[in-house]
Amino acid sequence: MLAEIPTGVVADTRGRRASYLLGTLVLIASTLLYLLTWRISAPFWAWALSSMFIGLGFAFFSGAVEAWLVDALAASGFKGNLESVLAKGEIVEGAAMLAGSVAGGLIAQVTNLGVPYVVRALLLVATFALAFMAMRDLGFTPVRGKHPLDEVKKVLASSVRHGLGNPPVRWVMLGAPFSMGVSVYGFYAMQPYLMELYGDPRAYGIAGLSAAIVGGAQIAGGLLAPHAGRVFRLRTSVLLACLIATAVTLALIGIVPGFWAAISLLVLWGLTFAVMMPVRQAFLNGLITSENRATVLSFDSLLGSGGGVVIQPVLGKAADAWGYPASYLASAAIQALAIPFAWLARRERAAADPIPARRMHKTR
Repeated sequence: MLAEIPTGVVADTRGRRASYLLGTLVLIASTLLYLLTWRISAPFWAWALSSMFIGLGFAFFSGAVEAWLVDALAASGFKGNLESVLAKGEIVEGAAMLAGSVAGGLIAQVTNLGVPYVVRALLLVATFALAFMAMRDLGFTPVRGKHPLDEVKKVLASSVRHGLGNPPVRWVMLGAPFSMGVSVYGFYAMQPYLMELYGDPRAYGIAGLSAAIVGGAQIAGGLLAPHAGRVFRLRTSVLLACLIATAVTLALIGIVPGFWAAISLLVLWGLTFAVMMPVRQAFLNGLITSENRATVLSFDSLLGSGGGVVIQPVLGKAADAWGYPASYLASAAIQALAIPFAWLARRERAAADPIPARRMHKTR
């Protein structure tokens, strides 16, 4: 959370490519630190420190990658719907999560918990090499001024003005602490919950299955997202429908016990969330200028992370005290708090709210 704005400013001043490469390097180092922490059976504080560095690495990605994509599309003359491209990203990410989570769970089960992190570090090294050779800042010129701190202050002030100062963007962003904070807990808590329902605390393959289900749902949601315009006229209507559906699904996870019921509801939850995210991203990007894009998107991620800082320990404590079902009921109630903000965004009648009619596109 603390790193979101500084890393977003880096992307808006030094370039999206620079931010991505820095993030990859931090993730390589933090993954190896995780491996060392496991190897020496370090105390809890060491695990917490390692996790903070992993969060820093991903903070360099949030905002920068999406801004890089949107700017490059504009520079390439893309004329289609932004949802269609963002949805393809959901499909690719879901496929990677599906393959990686199943493989990671099985590798851990047949070897030990350290080997998947070795594989992760090697994949990150390959990612860095590919990005270093192929990634370019298209449609964006990094700032090379003599006074970087002045540039940072200018970009930050402008981003706050174009973020919280823009009513439709503000309402969607203010809903992030509730929806994003709950989503992280809902995903990670499901892994031990499924292992508990399965009856084997060492069934790491079941934990991998949980992530794989979300990955598969993400693929399906990415396929469905571009067709949202056939059902809804406004992007905020999609957000409202998905927020209501996810709240109901989380409540059902808490109400309906059983391994297979949890699996089925997890599929529905992941599918709905995957449909919502490309539409939400398209709405925000349609209201943000290029020079402030990465920082505003990082600020949005900061609000989501900030919600998680408060909400996730509360939900974890609820699970410790009353069990996982009670924590999912609490998650549903918190998720529902994001619904009024989506409704307020809908009332603004923003220029980016109507879903464009689907059409053929080309690049030059």
